Order: sequence, then C-alpha cells, then structure tokens
Amino acid sequence: MSSGSGSPAAPLGSAARWASERDQLPLSLRAVARFYARTGELDLTALRIKSWVDDTLDSFLDDAYGAIEAELESELGYDDIDFRYETKLTLPVELTLGYLYRRALDDCDGYNPVTDEPTRSRGRPVRSLVDGTDPARRERLRREASEQVAFVGRVERVARLCTEALLDGDMRDAINDAEYEDFETDPPLDGEERERAARIAQSRLRERVDAQMAGFPDAVREAYESAVAESNTHQDDDEHFRELMARALGEGDESGATPEDAVERIEAEYKYAEFEGTAGSLTAEEQAWPYCKTQYERVGVIYEGMIEMFRAADIAIEPSFEHAVVLAIIGAQVWLDDVDDFAADRAETQLTPVTAEYIVADDDPEAYDRVVEVSARYLDRAIEYAVDSDSILTGIAAEYIYLSGDPGVLPGSPGRDD
Repeated sequence: MSSGSGSPAAPLGSAARWASERDQLPLSLRAVARFYARTGELDLTALRIKSWVDDTLDSFLDDAYGAIEAELESELGYDDIDFRYETKLTLPVELTLGYLYRRALDDCDGYNPVTDEPTRSRGRPVRSLVDGTDPARRERLRREASEQVAFVGRVERVARLCTEALLDGDMRDAINDAEYEDFETDPPLDGEERERAARIAQSRLRERVDAQMAGFPDAVREAYESAVAESNTHQDDDEHFRELMARALGEGDESGATPEDAVERIEAEYKYAEFEGTAGSLTAEEQAWPYCKTQYERVGVIYEGMIEMFRAADIAIEPSFEHAVVLAIIGAQVWLDDVDDFAADRAETQLTPVTAEYIVADDDPEAYDRVVEVSARYLDRAIEYAVDSDSILTGIAAEYIYLSGDPGVLPGSPGRDD
C-alpha cells in the first residue's frame, strides 16, 4: 500500500534512513528503507509481486536447464547431470514482469490474474474461495478477470522468450571468449568435456529460442536481432579500446602514439563519445553523460530490444519504465561488474568506465570519486523514472544495486592503504 509520494514524514524518514545504513539488516530490507527515505513510497504489494516474479523466473530457468540437462545426458553419456549458468542478465526481465504484473493486478477487482485466485485487495487471497468452499463464485470471478488472466499469459510467453534469448546470447559470447567457468555442472566437468558441454547447452537453448520465436510476429524477432546487431558494434570496438588502454599505460605502443595522446583519445572516444543519430529513449542531457554512448551500446540496447519485443507482441510499455530499466542496468554494469572486476580488467587491458577513470583522472582518490559519482548518477535517474512509471519494484531494485556495490576494493577508496 502506497503512503504517497514525496519525502516521508520526518520520524519515519529518519528511521528509514537509519535502517538503510545498517549492514546487519538484509539488503532487500535496506533497499526498501532507502527507497522510502528517498521518495516516501512504501508499496507492500510490490514486495508480493517480487515473490511472484521470482517464482516465474525460477520456472523459466528450470524448464530451460532441464532441456539442457536432458541433452547433456544424451550427448555425454551421463545418467544424471545438473546444469546451471551464472548470469545477471535476467534482472530486466524480472523488472518488466513485475511492472506488467502490477498493471494486470490493478485492472482486476476481486481476482489475482497472476496467482490465479480470488482476492480481497492488493493481491491478498480469499482463503475460503482458494480452498474451494465456493467454487461457483470463484469461477465467476475468474471469468470476469479473463482478459487480465489472458494478458498475464501473453506477458509470460514473451518473458520466457526474452529470458532464453538473453541467456543464449550471453552463452554465445562466453563461448566466443573461451570463458567456460560460468557453465556449471554437477558432476563438474573439466577440459574438453566442459567446453563440449557449453556448446551443447548453447545449441539446445538456440533451438528453444527459434521454436518460441516461430510463435510470435516477425517483428518480435526483428526487434531482438536489431538490438544484437547494434550491441555487436561495441564488441567490434573492443580491440581498438584495448590498444588505447595499453598505450595509455605505456605498453604495446606500436604506432608511436604517446601515452598522453592515448589518454586524450580515451576521453574523446570512450568517456565522452558522441551519439550518431537516435539513442533510444535517452534525453540529450543523458547522452552527454560520461560513458553513456559506450555503455548504452554495451548493455542498454539489448534491454531496449527486449522491451521492443514486448511491444512487438502488442504489450504496451511506458517510455519512462524503459528509461528506468536501461539506466539501472548501465549503473549496475559499472557499479557491480566493472568495480568487482577492476583488477582483472586492468591486468587484461580491458577498458571499462572504471579502468578508464584510473587512467584519465589525476590520481586514485579522484578516480574513485568519479566512479562513485558516475554510478550514482545513472541509478538516481533510474529511480526518478521508476517513480514516474509507478514501478516501485524497479526503484527498489536500483537501490538494491547501489547497496550491493563494494567500491572499497578500488584504489583510492577512503580508508584503503594502497
């Protein structure tokens, strides 16, 4: 239940801020408290929706992994094998499911089209009807909610397709980069067998994606393939950026360019690269933000493509929600992955917003401050758009992302002795 928008009452706001800063509390609770302290929004229904979303995503992954396991057992000769793939790509699908579940719930009176049961309000079940003591009334309520029940079914079909398509693309990238450690099996596999298992898994997933795509309008496939093609432009630039980083560090300077020249080019071509043509839902101000173009091409376009898949399947999504998801994912990429991987990325001359700042900044503390500022800028704006689109779950997720970061691993962080 929402308590309204804007700043919360002073005592409650102070308590929420206090709770958000307590490391002893669960991150999920701290994220809710931080979001409430910021916006005054306390929506308990969003937390129930999160539980439904988790159950739905788990069922998608169980089905996909079950099909992969059957293929691995057949191809590798195992009687029983468990398969999992380490990825963070499903978060935007989860947020979109939550956003659309909320719409279906708000359009119903007396019935929950997500859990398929009668309700009093805000998704709470009416136990007497759930238990079947009044089946006639239950069936009447379900008929009255049939449009929303059908809507949820359509949403989940697209969400399943997006989940498996995103996993398929991520698996292909991992295989192309010979990164097989994210393909987890029990019993564990080594060497050539592990590589073979990865290729079998990706091939089986590709077959499933193609089969599902056949059940949608061509525009759904076109939206996905267009996003993949645009994202690949960032991959194509990877070697160029690696060379620039190596030169900036005084390594591999075959061209004769000085480190100073390379630093200037990193700022111009990576940090402040300019967009050519349209940039999805991004405003002109946002397009001028540090690292916006490179990170939009790196991760943003994939998730805009995902949302276009929903739209192509005749499921409307507000631009403000799309905006929130794209900016939250860019923020998460920098604040979580790039911060965590800083040491390895620097050793491998992998240019990211984090490794770039430790090249272009005057010293480590300045680089640290800039990484924090850039990450917060994207996540703060994502929360603004989440509130605009009434997607409280997305706002809480952005807070959760921020609280999950560990910038203390970076050189120049307060209290760190480098």
